[in-house]
Amino acid sequence: MLPLLLAVLMGAAVAGVLLGIRMIRADARLPSDLSLALEVGASRVSKADSAVDRLGMRFAPAVLRLMGPRRVDAKRRRIDMAGNPGGLTLNRYAARRAVYGIFGVVLAFVFLSNGQLLFAALALAFGLLAADALIWQAVRERKEVIDRTLPDFLDVLAVVVSAGLGFRQALDRVAEKYEGPWADELRITLRQMDMGVSRRQAFDELRRRNSSEQVSQFVSALQQGEELGSPIAETLIQLATDMRRTDAQNARRRAAKTIPKATMVTLVFMLPATMILIATGMFLGSGTDFGSILGR
Repeated sequence: MLPLLLAVLMGAAVAGVLLGIRMIRADARLPSDLSLALEVGASRVSKADSAVDRLGMRFAPAVLRLMGPRRVDAKRRRIDMAGNPGGLTLNRYAARRAVYGIFGVVLAFVFLSNGQLLFAALALAFGLLAADALIWQAVRERKEVIDRTLPDFLDVLAVVVSAGLGFRQALDRVAEKYEGPWADELRITLRQMDMGVSRRQAFDELRRRNSSEQVSQFVSALQQGEELGSPIAETLIQLATDMRRTDAQNARRRAAKTIPKATMVTLVFMLPATMILIATGMFLGSGTDFGSILGR
C-alpha cells in the first residue's frame, strides 16, 4: 500500500511541476513577429459534414425554432466573426448542439441514477456549451491574427496608394498578396463591392464580421477620410503607427502581469510538487522500513 501511495504522490508531483511550467510559459508568451501572421492558411474553408453533423441535421430546424429569430441572428453573427471554422454554418451548429445536448442529457441521467450529482452537472454543462466552445475559441484566435496582420497591411497599402493606384485597385492588388483571415475578409468586401454594394455598406459589413478594435478603427478612418477628403496614404500610415503603439503597450501590460502570475503558479503547483519529489527521494534513498516503525 505504501509503495502505491508513493507512486501516486510522485506522479502528482511531476504533473504539478509540468503544469506549473506550462502555465508560466503560456502567460509569458508575447505576440509573435508580425510577419508570422501571413503564414496562416486560408480560412472559411468548407469541409464535408462530420458524423455528428449528419446525425443531428434532422434536428437542426427544431433547434433553430427553439432558439428564436433574435438568438439565431446573434449566433449567425458569432459564426461569421469566428470565420466559419471548419466550414461551420448555422445549420451545422444547430445539428451539433442537438447531438451534444441529447448526449449530455442521457449522460446526466445515467450519473443521476448512480447518485453522482457533480458528474451529472458536468454532463449537462457539456451538452449546453460544447457547440459554442469551438466558436468562442475561433473568434479569439481570428481576432489575434487580424490584429497582428493589419498594421503591416496598412503600410503596404499606403505605399501602393502613394504610387498612384486608386484605392479600390490598390486594395485588390495588396489583398492578392496576403493570406489568412484578414485577406479573406478583404476579398469578401471586394466581392460585395463588385456585386453592387456601396463602399460604405461593404466596409460596415466588414466591421460587423470582426470583433477587432483595430478593424473598427480602420473602417472609421476610411469613412472619415472619404467624407473629409484627407489623403488616404497619410491616414493609413498614421493608423498603422497608432496600432503598433497600442500593441506595444498591450504587450508591456501583459508582461507586467506575468510576474505575479508566475509567482502564484510557483507557490501553488511547483513548490509543493518539488517538496514531494524531494521527500520521496529521501525516503526511498534512506531504506527506512516504515512497516517496522508502525509495528506492522
